[in-house]
Amino acid sequence: MADKCTENYGADVFSEREIKRFLPKTVASKLLATMRQGKPLDPSIADAVASGMKDWAVGCGATHFTHWFQPLTGGTAERHDAFVEPTGPAMAVSRFSGKNLIGGETDASSFPSGGLRSTFEARGYTAWDPTSPAFLKRHENGATLCIPTAFCSFTGDALDMKTPLLRSIQAVSRATERLMKKFGQPKAHVEITLGAEQEYFLVDRRFYMKRPDLLQTGRTVFGAAPQKHQQLDDHYFGAIKPRILKFMTEVEERLWRLGIPAKTRHNEVAPAQFELAPMFESLNLAVDHNMMIMEVLKQTAERHGLVCLLHEKPFEGINGSGKHCNWSISYGGRNLLTPGDNPRENAIFITLLLAIIRAIEMHADILRMTTAGAGNDHRLGANEAPPAVISVFLGDELNAVLDAIERDVKGRVGAGRAPMKLGVDSLPPLPKDTTDRNRTSPFAFTGNKFEFRTPGSSQNCAQSQMVLNTIVAESIDALCDKLDAAKGGFNEKLQKLLRYEVRAHKRVIFSGDGYSDEWRKEAAKRGLPDLPDTPSALAPLKDSRNIGLFSKYGVLSETEMHSRWEIGIGDWRRRIRIEAGVALEIARSMIRPVVADEFSRLATAIGQARKDRLKVGVRGLTALSLKLGAGLDDLHLKCDRLERALSRDAPSAQISAMNDLRKTVDRLEQLVDDGKWPLPKYREMLFVY
Repeated sequence: MADKCTENYGADVFSEREIKRFLPKTVASKLLATMRQGKPLDPSIADAVASGMKDWAVGCGATHFTHWFQPLTGGTAERHDAFVEPTGPAMAVSRFSGKNLIGGETDASSFPSGGLRSTFEARGYTAWDPTSPAFLKRHENGATLCIPTAFCSFTGDALDMKTPLLRSIQAVSRATERLMKKFGQPKAHVEITLGAEQEYFLVDRRFYMKRPDLLQTGRTVFGAAPQKHQQLDDHYFGAIKPRILKFMTEVEERLWRLGIPAKTRHNEVAPAQFELAPMFESLNLAVDHNMMIMEVLKQTAERHGLVCLLHEKPFEGINGSGKHCNWSISYGGRNLLTPGDNPRENAIFITLLLAIIRAIEMHADILRMTTAGAGNDHRLGANEAPPAVISVFLGDELNAVLDAIERDVKGRVGAGRAPMKLGVDSLPPLPKDTTDRNRTSPFAFTGNKFEFRTPGSSQNCAQSQMVLNTIVAESIDALCDKLDAAKGGFNEKLQKLLRYEVRAHKRVIFSGDGYSDEWRKEAAKRGLPDLPDTPSALAPLKDSRNIGLFSKYGVLSETEMHSRWEIGIGDWRRRIRIEAGVALEIARSMIRPVVADEFSRLATAIGQARKDRLKVGVRGLTALSLKLGAGLDDLHLKCDRLERALSRDAPSAQISAMNDLRKTVDRLEQLVDDGKWPLPKYREMLFVY
């Protein structure tokens, strides 16, 4: 009997299996060396690769190809070109050249550039990324060959997420090689890995189509909390309902065909919220796969009469959705964030650990920048998401080890452990899975990786990973520079260095409740940056210290960094304005008429009751009419306030006016006849699917 999980795994990918099947042996060998080890691509093989790739794709039903890239919109982009080329009257052949494969030109004028080019400078160039395999996007009438590419301007500036990510991978790889050389390790391939957990909501399409706010903004700008939502914790890891399980099964089958190692599925904490988690992969490929996962989730939901919501906070008052990025470094196939089996391996582990802690402590502001966005502003700091203050969680065991290093303890570290000394050859064995999990920490060590929990569910994780790679590269190089400058034997130099680094950067380590008000106060005492909203979180892009760092490592130039500030702040302003406009439209054209009608009906009923000299019910009708009347007046005033804020183009004022208007509308929702309320309610959207 065929194994359903594996029989079609990777069937829609130009994988190693297909490369060996469709390409000459020498060509396949060169391409695989580039894909596996990042070796420079031999341009002479492009035509042969293109021919074999086309034969495979056409054989699978493809009629078109596209350079698939990730512009600074945060999503993906593609332009389809047919393989067909005419050869004469009523005659044609399928053709795909090496030139078509390696690069392309497209109109870049409508993509955000943040000042990297003028609107009339329309040229944009795509460049094949051979480290991420080509794949097929299937549709009802065929398929399209998708070739992952970078995207840049005529001047060579990066107009995408992939290019800086690839640059950062090179930077941290070089730094890691340098560190390993210090420990006498032979040269080996460095691989940065990522496992990106994806959270999302599902709602019935019937409800979605009746919510203009969900349609246009991805979140509900109005909606009173139902009496029951997530208080009982009964949805988390609960039995998956048949309709949702059917959807999840199709999602996984499509992802497996694309070679995406979808591993885990489960109900999340909030009702109607779910999670999909893949296994770890090479970072660049994992980022591409996460973008594909989001697309497959949305497309598959449509076929099941559902809508997949990737907004960070689609429903007020219940958990939002994040994208937990699990990051690690391997060297020669060994995960350097796994405690080793001997003192030297553990010395490498501790050194790298401290380099990462140093990176977060010194560059928390620019790492926080990567999670900025209008959607994430609603999520961060709420009771289910990490705070905007970036800190590191290590757990009791590693905290004890670092404390011993700092204090130069000669006694025992942990129950039953050997005496702790700091020389490379005398570090004691470290336990595997040295920590519990801390859901409240933005950046938590979880045994053999760091989990960055702050990115939002809709965001491209390329940006956070690009910054993390770069700041870790800088920290590794800084430690290597100090070792080079110090005098004495290696063990002695390392011992002093580790002790210094613990003392210098331990303020970023926090093991308590990151949701608590006490931590925010404590973080302020420690001098950790608190960047609570998008404008403050984007500001580090203009800091000369950060500009110098990213320029030094060739990851982002000064103009590229400034462009990302321009794009980020512009996107935030536009999204807030759209939300405010939608809220005003709904309040005036949908809410106000219903409330006015209800008020009028009550007034008529009260008048009739008094005319009929009824003694009962009048007090209740009057009390309700007074509440509705006051709400109607309040609605009028707050709509006018929001309109004025929109006319001034003041995002902060728009946010404040929207929040005030919401309070009024949500109170009215609980007063108006349920059958007449124009918007589907939370209790319907969150529980009927």
